[in-house]
Amino acid sequence: MLTVDSLTVDYSGIIALDGVSLRAQEGAITSLIGANGAGKSTVLKSISGLLSPRIGQIGFNGETISGLAPDEIVRRGICHVPEGRGLFPYMSVLDNLLVGAHLRRDPAGIRDDLDKVFHYFPMLKDHRYRIARNFSGGQQQMIAIGRGIMARPRFYLFDEPSIGLAPLIVRDVLNTIARMARDEKCGVLLVEQNANLALDISSDAYVMELGHIIMAGDAKDLKSNEDVKKAYLGI
Repeated sequence: MLTVDSLTVDYSGIIALDGVSLRAQEGAITSLIGANGAGKSTVLKSISGLLSPRIGQIGFNGETISGLAPDEIVRRGICHVPEGRGLFPYMSVLDNLLVGAHLRRDPAGIRDDLDKVFHYFPMLKDHRYRIARNFSGGQQQMIAIGRGIMARPRFYLFDEPSIGLAPLIVRDVLNTIARMARDEKCGVLLVEQNANLALDISSDAYVMELGHIIMAGDAKDLKSNEDVKKAYLGI
């Protein structure tokens, strides 16, 4: 469904990604793990059109999307839920959610997807007129995920959805992402600092180091790999 081939990205001559290739399938979660600065977020920004690769191609459902503007990539069914949530803090929960649907022109479908968001996150329905800045970090992450749902994507890019959250909330957020992938049969490429939980909910995974993919395979196999345990799982 999503293909990245030989992706090279640089910042002012400094190589951030060097020949990165990966595959992510429909209806499955693929994790991208690695230390801070490995290039994981750069991969997501390149896929969503926020960065322009110097070399390489990105494909989605058989179409080349590298070089397209971010709004065109959203129209093709890819939604980026960024690190740090990126909410409009003085807007209501409802208005933040509707930002995700700003490219859509199907009022009935938008109402249906609001119901879907409130199904996943009932708390948001009860407080949909409160401004976003008055919520906890975990609740703000729910809003950010809900905003992504409102774009009605076929593929999600999640960048560090658990960052800054309490351990119990981390598990809830990642379990919700797993439920979304299963219920909606959508694809997910997940960058997540909690590698243990990320591998638990993923079918496949890639390990990055200094702009390179150094390991790839079945998520359960990688979780039992001794090198992965020592470097990323704290075992």
